[in-house]
Amino acid sequence: MNKFLIRGLAVATTSLALSSGLTSCNDLDLDPKYETTPERVYVDLNGYRSVLAKVYGGFAVTGLGSDDNGAAGGGDVQGIDEGTSDYIRQLWSAQEVSTDEAILAWGDQGVRDWHNMNWTASNPLIRGLYYRVYYEIAVANEFIRESSDDKLNARLSGADVALARRYRAEARFLRAVAYQHIIDLYGGGPFVTETDPSGVFTPPYRTRQQLFDYVESELLALSNDADFAEPRTNEYGRVDKSAAWGMLSRLYLNAQTYTGTPRYNDAATYAKRVIDAGYTLSTTAAGNVSSAYGRLFLADNNTAPARNEIIWPITFDANNTRSFGGTTFLVNGSAIASNTNWKAKIGMPQGGWGGMRATKNLVNLFGADTARDTRGRFWTQGQTLEISDIGNFQEGLGVIKFRNVTSAGAALGGSQNQSSVDFPMIRLSEMMLNYAEAVARGGTGDATLARTYVNQIRRRAYNLPINTANATVDVSSVTVASLLDERGRELFWEGFRRTDLIRYNRFVEGTYLWPWKGGVQNGRGVEAYRVLYPLPASDLSVNSNLVQNEGYR
Repeated sequence: MNKFLIRGLAVATTSLALSSGLTSCNDLDLDPKYETTPERVYVDLNGYRSVLAKVYGGFAVTGLGSDDNGAAGGGDVQGIDEGTSDYIRQLWSAQEVSTDEAILAWGDQGVRDWHNMNWTASNPLIRGLYYRVYYEIAVANEFIRESSDDKLNARLSGADVALARRYRAEARFLRAVAYQHIIDLYGGGPFVTETDPSGVFTPPYRTRQQLFDYVESELLALSNDADFAEPRTNEYGRVDKSAAWGMLSRLYLNAQTYTGTPRYNDAATYAKRVIDAGYTLSTTAAGNVSSAYGRLFLADNNTAPARNEIIWPITFDANNTRSFGGTTFLVNGSAIASNTNWKAKIGMPQGGWGGMRATKNLVNLFGADTARDTRGRFWTQGQTLEISDIGNFQEGLGVIKFRNVTSAGAALGGSQNQSSVDFPMIRLSEMMLNYAEAVARGGTGDATLARTYVNQIRRRAYNLPINTANATVDVSSVTVASLLDERGRELFWEGFRRTDLIRYNRFVEGTYLWPWKGGVQNGRGVEAYRVLYPLPASDLSVNSNLVQNEGYR
């Protein structure tokens, strides 16, 4: 299943697509509604393949409405603007706009709460993210339920059964990822799997530890599941065992935050498995278009060498997989309509929404090396470093990381202003940094190898041969403290920063500030309970099993 086939299937499956917007997690037990019955959908392997595309598509598209290729219908998630409800857009906002890496100019309801860190259980965006994640869980549950061995053997035959079992393993992975996001963002939450009743019932609550144990068990099982693809054997855009190892490494790196028990040995072990699986850093620049690093975030990052570093992408296409979220949001939102040069740079000649830009903390991570470190690419024309007014887009430097331009320099935005940049959910350099941090924190591993990984990443950033020592950019030692900054330079705007700052005790604390943190121009510390987002008040009102996170009402 190549990039365009996945995208086409995500569109084609709208005729079968899940259209029941969740109004509360009491609905999670319900089979997502189809325009036809499962018996008419899962009639052959193509039926299973099409619905699997919807499970994947849940991370990229928003439903059947105008944000999804102009089809008639509405968004999957109700109570929130459809374009805003996109999984990547909401996840990115929760992970980046709440931190020192990004600030958002728009004054729509709930938007400023991210950066002001004054959100409540009634915030519409926090509620929309929660329901988007649980909608993905519901979609995956339905697919897995219809993929039991009994049903597969009754509906399919021969090799088709084996392929459908592989699809089922992939759906289990995608469900585990969604639950892992609940762990990270909300702590505990409602819990439903394919084995729960299909009738109406009130989902039980599971604590953060219980969800951690569940996600860990699912990812470990998939890591040893013969039905799950071996590393680098699946089609582009689909997951395999290396993705499971990557998510395990991420889970274990944050285990002390999630459970109170460090798991750095395991974080290093699973990061190393990914590193050894045959992925390679992108080290070839795209002529005058981009550096080797920048090539990872271009509109043809589905091709080598970028695809050799990306372990799991969420695929987008300007013609076939469209929404006002995903990388369309990241590309358009970080430019301004009135600046033709800026729009040309990002490949959106008719775009520019005037939304996100960097705080000075992100810019200052690169310091004097902004010109040489190819990762730190900011738009300065007409912009100021300082931000005295959140609503003034021209205060704060622009970020030009995600660009809807091919490696040959062709802009793909056209008149539709949609992005073809795939969003990297997991990539090799994260695993290298995970390994280094886990070892630096006391995990079993090779400190020299950890330093080698960090220096390879840094050499690539400076357009140097990655396997040749360089006294100017190489670090002589790797420390826990230094790795936070390195992660900030390498992974900025990829959805890691909130989690990283929490792990480093720098998110809510007053010892580390950024502009407008806590709603104050120079920043302030905020309440400790804001390391978790609240469960939506709308769900608490209908499910008495739920337990609100401390500090929220």
